[in-house]
Amino acid sequence: MFSLVQFTQADGSRAVAMIREGQAPTTIPGAASTLELARRACAERVRLAELIARAGPGQCVDLARVPLLSPIDHPDPAHLLLSGTGLTHAGSAQERDRMHRALSGKSQQSDSMKMFMMGLEKGKPSQGKRGVQPEWFFKGDGSCLVAPGGTLAAPDFALDAGEEPEIAGIYLIDPQGTPVRIGFALANEFSDHVTERENYLWLAHSKLRPAALGPELLIGELPAEITGTSRILRGDRVIWEKPFASGQDNMSHSLENLEYHHFKYAAFRRPGDVHVHFFGTGTLSFADGVRTQAGDVFEITAAPFSLPLRNPLGAAATPQIRVTSL
Repeated sequence: MFSLVQFTQADGSRAVAMIREGQAPTTIPGAASTLELARRACAERVRLAELIARAGPGQCVDLARVPLLSPIDHPDPAHLLLSGTGLTHAGSAQERDRMHRALSGKSQQSDSMKMFMMGLEKGKPSQGKRGVQPEWFFKGDGSCLVAPGGTLAAPDFALDAGEEPEIAGIYLIDPQGTPVRIGFALANEFSDHVTERENYLWLAHSKLRPAALGPELLIGELPAEITGTSRILRGDRVIWEKPFASGQDNMSHSLENLEYHHFKYAAFRRPGDVHVHFFGTGTLSFADGVRTQAGDVFEITAAPFSLPLRNPLGAAATPQIRVTSL
C-alpha cells in the first residue's frame, strides 16, 4: 500500500510524489498529475504500482515545504463530479433520527432511521449480489473542490457551516465507460446542518457546498477499520475534538454496494470523467451543539493517511441574481 501526493514545484510546474511507510517521499519521474498516471494505467492496462515502478527512482521531496494540491483534479472541472451517500454510519442516522422526531413531534421511527436499518439488513450482500440502495446526494463539480489548507467558504445564505470527516473514493471512467477506482482520500464533506434540520427535503440544498480532500490518494484496498480524530481550532485553542470511525466494518453498506448504486446510472459512466464519492460519517460537531465561525480551522487525521487535512472556515458573498430573457 502506498499513497500519491500532487504538489507545485518552485518553478510553478506540477509533480507527483509517492509515500511509502518508513520511507522519504519521492517524486515519480515524468508524472505531472495523478489523473495522468491513471489515464496511462488504463491505456496500458496495468496497475498503478506497476506503471510507477517502470518510471524508475525519483528525487526525495520535503512535502512540508511545497504547496500541496488536492490528490485528484481535472483540467476541465466540469468533468469532475462530487457526490456522496448518507446514513451509512450509526452516528449520522441517530442524529438525523432525533432531528426528524423533534420536528414532527412523533415518537415512531423516522424515515432516516428506516433507511439506515435497511442498510444494516441489506446493504452488505454477498459478492456480486445487489443490495439495497443508499441515500444519495450531488455535491458539485471540480470547481467546488478545495485544496488542502484552502478556505472552505460558506455562502452568505448558509445557516450553518459544519465539518463532516469521512473517506472518499476516487474514480476514473475509462474509455470503454467502465468505472476504475484510483484510490481513497481523507475528506471533509462540508455541509449546512441547520438548513437540513429545518426540513430534511432541503438536504439537497445543504450539500451544495465546497468540500476538501486530504493531500494523499491511498492506492490499494481501503482498510476495513479506520479510526481518526476530527477537531476544530479557534485561534490556538481546540474548541471541539472527537474520534471518528469509518471503513467498511463501521458502515451499514459495503463499498461494492455503494459503488454499484452510484455507477448504475449511465450518466455517471461517461468516458474520461472523474468522480469523487463521499462515503459518509457518524461524527459531527453540530450534533454536540458546536456553532462554527469564520476563522475556525477544521483538522482531520486518520491512519493510514500520514498527512492531516486542515482547512480554515471562511465566507463567500453571493452576487445579486437576476435572470433575464434573451
